Amino acid sequence: MHAGLIDLPWWGYVLVTLVLTHVTIASVTIFLHRHQAHRALDLHPVASHFFRFWLWVTTGMVTKEWAAIHRKHHAKCETVDDPHSPQILGIRKVLLEGAELYRAEAKNGETLARYGHGTPDDWVERHVYRHSVVGVSVMLVIDLVLFGPLGLTMWAVQMMWIPFWAAGVVNGLGHYVGYRNFNCNDAATNLVPWGILIGGEELHNNHHAFATSAKLSAKWYEFDIGWLYIRILAALRLAAVKKIIPSPKFVEAKGTPDFDTLQAIITHRYDVMTRYVASLRRMCSDEVDRLVAAHGRSFDPRALRRWVLSGEERNLREEDRRRFEVVLRDSSLLATIASMREELTAIWARSSASREQLLAQLHAWIVRAEQSGIGQLQEFSLRLRQYAA
Repeated sequence: MHAGLIDLPWWGYVLVTLVLTHVTIASVTIFLHRHQAHRALDLHPVASHFFRFWLWVTTGMVTKEWAAIHRKHHAKCETVDDPHSPQILGIRKVLLEGAELYRAEAKNGETLARYGHGTPDDWVERHVYRHSVVGVSVMLVIDLVLFGPLGLTMWAVQMMWIPFWAAGVVNGLGHYVGYRNFNCNDAATNLVPWGILIGGEELHNNHHAFATSAKLSAKWYEFDIGWLYIRILAALRLAAVKKIIPSPKFVEAKGTPDFDTLQAIITHRYDVMTRYVASLRRMCSDEVDRLVAAHGRSFDPRALRRWVLSGEERNLREEDRRRFEVVLRDSSLLATIASMREELTAIWARSSASREQLLAQLHAWIVRAEQSGIGQLQEFSLRLRQYAA
């Protein structure tokens, strides 16, 4: 017998549960992720406090803990210090035990002290929202009063939603399977082009390439529902966007790169590297196939291609590295592709080099590419000279 204040058909309970969990997803991606962890947008106090309250009753998560753990994930991504990397811990561990990994890291005082700065620290946060059990208990009572015994099932789904989709799927599969728009330094992937079910967090590779962007979609065919909600909040003057993914602009190729060219290349470095890999992939694959025929399958061809094109060294054993270095002695082509890639990335790597020195490095790289005799590198050097600030 129904004993709640609201009586619905079976599909009504399903619909209400999906709406409630979607509000929670929106709260995580807009408030915790884009606003708190990365400061990609500002929120009006009214919107900010609604999200804080909603997360308290539907997840029990503490803002400082979530932001600190996520910031550490970016700072230590795919290393042994990453709180939840499937590349280090294994996909099964992160997918099935993501919430446990979160709770374990939340007990690390050093993580909270180093990465938890700038999060709410008012009276409500210190005396109310820090009590996670109280928050989710309030939600349980509300569900039971409104929906009767079925409210317990709805509450259980609410409690499992974020641990499964965010802690498990995004943190696990989002660093394991999917496609990549940008050749960033970690294993982040876009799960699908349409970020709806997880609020746009499906576009995880885009996010890792441009962590401070309030918008997670990058291609015309991608959709980020979290960005739609942010635009609505902005129209209501409840949010102000600070930064989004920059779109590269191109002009007629300059004879000699200048400071504007240099700045554009640094700004769009992920686009630059993605195009570099794409332009040389076929040539690299053909050369690797030739080496396989010459050396037999004494090495992993796919790992060699990744190593040459992008410098990816995840899960690469020292013996594999030595074997690759031996194989490269038989291929001046692959050696050139690898060295040119290293020199190109050095232009935007953190260093004490002045703008003048970096511009000289860029000019030297372009000259070397044009004199390499490799058609793809020559075409790519032309593309570099077309980037505009």
